[in-house]
Amino acid sequence: MSGGPRAAALLVLADGEVFEGEAAGAPAPVATGELVFNTALCGYQEVLTDPSYAGQVVAFTYPHIGNYGTNGEDDESGRVHCLGVVVRDLTPEPSSWRAREGLDCWLRRRGVPAVSGVDTRRLTRHLRDKGAMPCAFGTAGETALREAAAQALPTDGRDLVSDVTTPAPYVRGSGPRRVVAYDFGVKQTMLRQLERMGTVTVVPASTPASDVLAMEPDGVLLSNGPGDPGALPGPTSAIADLVGKVPIFGICLGHQLLCAALGGSTYKLLFGHHGTNHPVQRLADGAVEITSQNHNYAVTDVPGAEVTHVNLNDGVVEGVRLAGASAFSVQYHPEAGPGPHDARYLFRAFAEMLG
Repeated sequence: MSGGPRAAALLVLADGEVFEGEAAGAPAPVATGELVFNTALCGYQEVLTDPSYAGQVVAFTYPHIGNYGTNGEDDESGRVHCLGVVVRDLTPEPSSWRAREGLDCWLRRRGVPAVSGVDTRRLTRHLRDKGAMPCAFGTAGETALREAAAQALPTDGRDLVSDVTTPAPYVRGSGPRRVVAYDFGVKQTMLRQLERMGTVTVVPASTPASDVLAMEPDGVLLSNGPGDPGALPGPTSAIADLVGKVPIFGICLGHQLLCAALGGSTYKLLFGHHGTNHPVQRLADGAVEITSQNHNYAVTDVPGAEVTHVNLNDGVVEGVRLAGASAFSVQYHPEAGPGPHDARYLFRAFAEMLG
């Protein structure tokens, strides 16, 4: 961290647990959000610009964050969507030929508060046992932070997609095949994968099925996104109207919404899946994929759908397929930005469905 000594800061959880640290990133006496931990060893720039983290504060379990700095190519969206960052050690001087700016300066420029010097090992163990929860952090006194943490909002029941979706349709790529991508918080790496298939029209989350079908697409992608799928009845209804009429590929929140449209149910995990090292088994042949994940909610009981993938850590449904309707989805991130590329074959499978 550059710029001399840092001001003392505290991280206070909604259950009253307190962690000491130092202020970093953009100055903020008090910052709040739902605190989750991410187990990725790298890819922090992609994580912080992922719209799926809207409403949340991200604590990195890896002790050294910022080692290779930041650059102009690794953003997954046009801005940082998380509400704050918690780290153990924030590297003061990055070392990478790609680096254009240190992470601390990058956070300051983008208005994102952070706290460093936190015992993230103890913090992660606490969240693992007690679950993701609201928090407050900053340079204000402990009393003020306790009050803010008690009033901070979790993601339960909140429509966070409306805050991150595009306000109007736009087109990416070119080619004879036409894909419509619902933007629930779509990532740039995901769009780059789709551009290889043809012309991609990205539409707002509120777009009705009739408007999508009027575009005569060869397929529809349901993107990732933040928050509680149960708070999105409009998109769920639109997806239900599309099933059986056009090939569908859902990812993360898109997976949850497709399953909900099929009559399935969703529930909130204790601390979610956030990281680039989650093992998932493909049931068709038993192969294990190491996957990138970022979600707090999961699905269960999807009528008429075949479960295709399961999480080997906790048995969560990681993929489903509705063969008769040419629709499938996965809970994890096959575009892998960041993360391993084990699951990018799913984009090829979707391309084959397009004809």
